[in-house]
Amino acid sequence: MAARLDFVEASQVRIIPQGISKHDALDILIDALCRNPVIVDCDAFRKAVYEREAVQSTGIGGGVAVPHVRIPEVTEATISLGIVPDGLDFAALDNRPVQIIVLFATPKNSEKTYLSLLAKVMVALRNRETFASLASCRSAEEVVALL
Repeated sequence: MAARLDFVEASQVRIIPQGISKHDALDILIDALCRNPVIVDCDAFRKAVYEREAVQSTGIGGGVAVPHVRIPEVTEATISLGIVPDGLDFAALDNRPVQIIVLFATPKNSEKTYLSLLAKVMVALRNRETFASLASCRSAEEVVALL
């Protein structure tokens, strides 16, 4: 695999089940991140994610969504990775189903950190082999083995 996502914590990887809503998929990833002590207020984090998504879908196309927030209730940048093997309607810009969701949680004044992490993720997922390998995973263990 050409590009690495080895900074993703195994405990924050989730397989998103078939047939659930975008909202439920976000809840699964938010819950995964809320177990991380760098999220000091889970309710504020959840609210911020929903508010950001209400502004415009973060489904950027090509099977990828990158919901993200920069809020004071996050003390250190972290991400949750959701794999949706069967695809999910995320109201993406290209109107295609999303198979990989990367939820970013970053502190309020951490634009450089966020952009750096986003760049690493996008470089990795732009590699079609990496994308296809991740998108076909059926367990968190498979994802972690790939990362």
